[in-house]
Amino acid sequence: MALIGKTLKRDQTTATNEETLRKLLARFRSEESKIILGGGKDALEKHRKRGKMPARERIQKLIDPGSSFLEVGLFVAHGMYKEYGGAPSSGTIFGIGVIQGRDVVIVANDATVKAGAWFPLTCKKNLRAQEISIENRLPIVYLVDSAGVFLPLQSEIFPDKEHFGRIFRNNAVMSSLGIVQIAAIMGPCVAGGAYLPIMSDEAMIVDKTGSVFLAGSHLVKAAIGEEIDNEALGGAEVHCEISGVTDHRMKDDETCLAKIRSIIGKLGASAPAGFDRTDPKPPKYPVAELYGLMPVDRAKPYDTYQILARLLDDSDLDEYKEGYGKAIVTGYARVDGWAVGIVANQRSVVRTKQGEMQVGGVIYSDSADKATRFIMNCNQKQIPLVFFQDVTGFMVGSRAEQGGIIKDGAKMVNAVANSVVPKFTFVIGNSYGAGNYAMCGKAYDPRFLYAWPTAQIAVMGGKQASETLLGIKLQQMERGGEKISKEQQDRLLKEIQARYEEELDPLFAAARLWIDGIIDPVETRGVISRGIGMANHNPDIPRFNPGVIQT
Repeated sequence: MALIGKTLKRDQTTATNEETLRKLLARFRSEESKIILGGGKDALEKHRKRGKMPARERIQKLIDPGSSFLEVGLFVAHGMYKEYGGAPSSGTIFGIGVIQGRDVVIVANDATVKAGAWFPLTCKKNLRAQEISIENRLPIVYLVDSAGVFLPLQSEIFPDKEHFGRIFRNNAVMSSLGIVQIAAIMGPCVAGGAYLPIMSDEAMIVDKTGSVFLAGSHLVKAAIGEEIDNEALGGAEVHCEISGVTDHRMKDDETCLAKIRSIIGKLGASAPAGFDRTDPKPPKYPVAELYGLMPVDRAKPYDTYQILARLLDDSDLDEYKEGYGKAIVTGYARVDGWAVGIVANQRSVVRTKQGEMQVGGVIYSDSADKATRFIMNCNQKQIPLVFFQDVTGFMVGSRAEQGGIIKDGAKMVNAVANSVVPKFTFVIGNSYGAGNYAMCGKAYDPRFLYAWPTAQIAVMGGKQASETLLGIKLQQMERGGEKISKEQQDRLLKEIQARYEEELDPLFAAARLWIDGIIDPVETRGVISRGIGMANHNPDIPRFNPGVIQT
């Protein structure tokens, strides 16, 4: 092992970097404070008057006192569905909480947001929750309080493969895998949504506030002329004492949550995957110094080893092929005691042994080759992989093409795609083009994918994309016989840049669940540790088969 990093020089540059990053964090925290109010203070008060706890309070009551809830998808639907009044956090809260000492996926409808109705992104978020449960073989708890599908958008949520029906398909598959599913009906549970709790392994219902039926009283009257209220149609007494649809009748939210804790506390233990862990050690350098290391100018190089030195236990990195393929840093390390394989883009300008200068953040043939071999080694050794993305893409130009950059890039993508050990990805800077794929972007199934406030995700950088789009626009206008002045071109470029910059914002990605969330850089070690701890619950790691990798 080798100590990496050096003492951070405190100067105007680091002070400016820190100030800028903290301002970005403050902006996201401000948005977060609005989102956690759900439908707003008035809606929360009405919810309480009905004798119901707000969704976030239910979660806090459910998890172990003093434990943390790792939320996934907090910013989902941010800035979207404006024509319908918005849907903070898509009307659903989910994440991983500790219940009776074990990790559990928790999904809670927020009935203060459109009565907990399902928007298209609500469905995507619930599928993500089930995906995490399946990948890590974690129990899952559903706190159901929903009016069902948001009808104005039914065509975007109902019939397709990754739409509403996939939720129930997953319920069935998860039961077959032995994954415990517990549902608490704490409010309305209507129509197709009624299948989710009833397809769980155990279901409870709160008296007088919970109800479950395929059609509510208004629809029943319209369909068959029967007049009945919702409580008599599908309340707790009906389903616990007449139909037998639910298993437990609970007097209130608090009793219901205590019952879930009791059940979870009696679950049997399964064999761990066996990922290696020793006693944790803090980095040699203050983690808070990460704020001063990320440059304000995202095109400016910086030393990735300095970042890693503030994330790895004891700032130790057992580097793999240190002198080769320097545009990517690879090596074995520990984070909070867990053994990990690090794959990180090097953002400093490096010189090869042949004297060639390699631009930081670009993947070259030699670095792709090195990363491919390292990923295969980690799979052989059953060591989880952690990717740190700050990549503008693969090298282009005649020299790169003649050197086989496409083949070497394909090898790396192949290795990432076929990797069977848990993968965790952090976008700390740029994440452009095929570099996003090779460095384990969302399409390559990382167990977690979080971004720092400094992240940008797109097919290419803002400057290149804007100029490309402007060129296309000018060609179209000129073919139509329009003459464009320099002033008009400048105005068009500014408009295009503004639109593209909005799409580069990590909030744009988080709103669409391209990333699981935006975290403070100092939280990175904790997220990695939590993720590997979750992954250790699933002992069924398949044999690694790299497929066809041309050499």
